Amino acid sequence: MRPIPLLAAAASALLLGGLLASGTAAADTTPPGLSAPADSTASVDDLLMAGPGVDIPQMPEPRSGSDPWPDAPGANDFSCRPTQEHPRPVVLLHGYGANGFANWQLLSPRLAARGYCVFAPTYGLRAELPFPLNAVGGAVPLEQSAEELSTYVDKVLESTGAEEVDIVGHSEGSLMPNYYVKFLGGSEKVRNYVALTPLWDGTAFFGAAELNRLGIAWGLDPTLGRSIDQICGPCRQFLTGSDFLAEMNEGGAAVPGVTYTTIMTKYDVFVQPYTSGFLEGDDVTNIVLQDECRTDISGHIAAAYDPVVHRLVFNALDPDSARSPRCL
Repeated sequence: MRPIPLLAAAASALLLGGLLASGTAAADTTPPGLSAPADSTASVDDLLMAGPGVDIPQMPEPRSGSDPWPDAPGANDFSCRPTQEHPRPVVLLHGYGANGFANWQLLSPRLAARGYCVFAPTYGLRAELPFPLNAVGGAVPLEQSAEELSTYVDKVLESTGAEEVDIVGHSEGSLMPNYYVKFLGGSEKVRNYVALTPLWDGTAFFGAAELNRLGIAWGLDPTLGRSIDQICGPCRQFLTGSDFLAEMNEGGAAVPGVTYTTIMTKYDVFVQPYTSGFLEGDDVTNIVLQDECRTDISGHIAAAYDPVVHRLVFNALDPDSARSPRCL
């Protein structure tokens, strides 16, 4: 769930890295096999991108076609073949209003530098609308996006020869994939499921959930509710008490056979309360960012670009090489 303007979402991907470096934390950043030349000095960009000499790319012009967004750096190379060390491709799934390019400017190249095959699609586009409205990711109902994800995962598995994928999702991308996992056969194709700023129990979002409930009770749903759904397909599904969440949580949201890691932040203004991100299950690890780094003030959006969060993602994907993040 990312109710922010589209262009601001794209710009923030390039700007938040610098903000994080000065305002939150500095995680351990150099992956195995990458080291700085003896006479080099690592810059802020080097640290965030996990390798000296790797520059944060500038915002390119949108493409034409059904998906106007370019690939995130390091992502969507369908010739990539998984290694023995990292046998599962990683599929990165953005939040509402974002896209695969903006959401994963920092995490995608860091994963690729560690030897992962990385894929970052833009899902949930409404191609029938003119630009820029047709470039707003995650704008269709969650069930529809989950169908897209199912097709995309099959494509990734076929091209890479892998048997399973790992999923890392942010905001809407932390919730939508579980519909695929629970109801569309994804549990047989997903091993690790890492959820950043998740909302398993939805969000109150400054009273919007209660207003939605009252609107339904007062009979306003056929007009007001459907009008909202036409503008933002998943928005009411995010709200605490929605039919979508009731279906997802019936019998427990966590699906046996999938390993879940949830990463929450106390400074989340979109997921209210942030504890909505706690997930119950036998193979679930719940992490509150401030329990790892007390001074880390990353909120809902910044979590996707935070190097401390990235270290927690690396740990979840490869527990054998897990290390504690370094905090300011």
